[in-house]
This record gives sequence, structure tokens and C-alpha cells, in this order.
Amino acid sequence: MNIKRILLGVLLAGFIGGSVFAYIIYGTFFTPNTSFNNDETFVFIPTNASENELEERLSPLMKDFDAFKSAANRKGYLSNIKAGRYKITKGMNNNEIVNSLRSGNLPLKVSFNNQESINDLAGRIASQIEADSISLVTAFKDTEFLNANGFNEANMISPYIPNSYEFFWNTSATEFRDRMLKEYKRFWNEARVEKAKALGLEPNEVIALASIVHKETAKVDERPTVAGVYLNRLRKGMLLQADPTVIYAIKKETGNFDTIIKRVLYKDLEMDSPYNTYKNAGLPPGPIAMPDITAIDAVLNAKKHNYYYFVANVEKFGYHMFAENLTQHNRNKAQYIRWINAQKIKR
Repeated sequence: MNIKRILLGVLLAGFIGGSVFAYIIYGTFFTPNTSFNNDETFVFIPTNASENELEERLSPLMKDFDAFKSAANRKGYLSNIKAGRYKITKGMNNNEIVNSLRSGNLPLKVSFNNQESINDLAGRIASQIEADSISLVTAFKDTEFLNANGFNEANMISPYIPNSYEFFWNTSATEFRDRMLKEYKRFWNEARVEKAKALGLEPNEVIALASIVHKETAKVDERPTVAGVYLNRLRKGMLLQADPTVIYAIKKETGNFDTIIKRVLYKDLEMDSPYNTYKNAGLPPGPIAMPDITAIDAVLNAKKHNYYYFVANVEKFGYHMFAENLTQHNRNKAQYIRWINAQKIKR
């Protein structure tokens, strides 16, 4: 009788102990453990993150970080913390959170527009992915990379075609650069390369000219006409005389690309710079900004016409008045100068 009681007691104790253990395990793994009010949130785990860094990012999102840590340790996550961008949904339990952090690295859209310098590009990208601006600039300027792919210091911004691209947040600087080179090569498909050859230009030269077109007009429908003017000038051996190249030369010399210049002065046209197309024949050494796709395609599909000159149209702001000869252009220019003087724009 006593033996039966003892056995029954042992079984009962085991059952109670097992129930307690199961309860603890259930609570550790399957009890909801989020503390934010939104339907979802995203957490960014840096490369080579420590447990302390993990806690720093996750603790504000959880009711009980210690419970999460216990579950993560049991599932082997703490010994293999994964970098990336992860989604945590309201009401998730620790088991679900660990599974998301283990295999749910989500890409994001990385966008950039017509940056004027490699430093500006680096700053723009660094605000969107893990790589910092210093590592990005270093990767962009790497001479081995530039030489191997036909670029140099003057045109190093050419491989970066402004657009939106999908990247993982934990993309490194070299991974970003190499991916953009692939996108550049994909952009320059056979059709675009053939169009460039028909114009007597290399892709890098098309981008340099497109950067001028981009700066000359924001009107996409006018860009093929503006591109046609510059191509006419190149064919005839005329100076491009593009004000945006002079503005770029000023910015490059001062090192201040945030400078706002609304009016190019006659003294500026005498500036000694390879980017001054009032003094130097042909295209500048490289692009003066990162032209968007519409500007590049505007050069490749430039309108055929007999215009060699253009000036801002003060009656249709944003657009230009085009002229076939200097006499006609001077009349248009006089109208523009009267308007700009009336606005008292000095610089």
C-alpha cells in the first residue's frame, strides 16, 4: 500500500513538474511579447551585432526582453545573430519573433536623384543602408575598380543611374557599388549602345552630355530638343557654351556644391577650368551631375533640327526659346536679359 502511494506521489509530482515546465516553456515561446501600438514595426540589426546591441534595438519593442532572450538562446539564435531589416508584427510571440529575425531579412527601396558629387551620393545612400558615407566614398573612388571598368576620377559618378533599386539594408559599400555597376551595364543594352555609336559617342560621353541637358531643363518633353542643340554644336565644332558647366566649375573650385547660382556673370565665362565649355571645346571631362534616365534617353533620341542656340523663355517659364542663327538668338536673349534685370537677380 505504501509503495503504491509513493509511486502515485512520484507520478503526481512528475505530472505537476511537467505541467509547470510546459507552462514555462509555453510562456517563454508562445505568449505574445510585443509592446508597440502600431500593426507592425521594423527593426534594423547591424552587422556583427552583440547581444547588448540586440537588446538595445529590441527591448523597447517588447514586454519582456528576458523571456525573448531565453527563447532566442534555446533556439540557437543568440550564437548566430543575423544582420538586416526585419518586420515584427503586433502580438507576435517569442518563437515567431526569433523565426522572423532568423530568416526574414526584408529588402527596401534605395533611391537617389541627380547628385552633383560622389560625396553627395555617398551621403544619400548612407541614409538608407547600413554602410556609412566614408566606406561608400572609399569604394566609389577605388582606383582598381575604376580602372578595371573604364572610369576615372572625372567620370566616377557615371555608373550610378538615378532611380529606385531594391537592396538589403545590411548591404556593404562594395556590394552597393558592384551592384550599381551591374545595373549600369544592364541599362546600356545593345539598343542604347548602338544609338550612342550612331551619334559618335561613348556611353560615358552620352552621360556627360545628358548631365548638361538635365541641368538645362527640368521639362522632360523639351530635353530632346535641347540635346539636339548641343549635338548640332558638337558636329559643327562649336563651343557648347553651357552655363551649367560654368556653375559646376565654380562649385568644384570652391568645394561648395550647395552654392545656389541663378545667374552666370561674364567674368565667370573666363574661369580657367576644364569644365568651362565657353573656353574649352567638346564635352567636359565628366558629368556635372547624375542625369536621370529621361535626360540620357533624350540625348540618345535627340530631335533633329537646325537650332544652335536657346535661352530661357520668360513667357513660358521652365521652357526655352530656340534659334537657328545668332541674330535671332540675340533678340531672344535681349528679352531674357531685360526680364532678369527687372527681377534684380545679381547672382
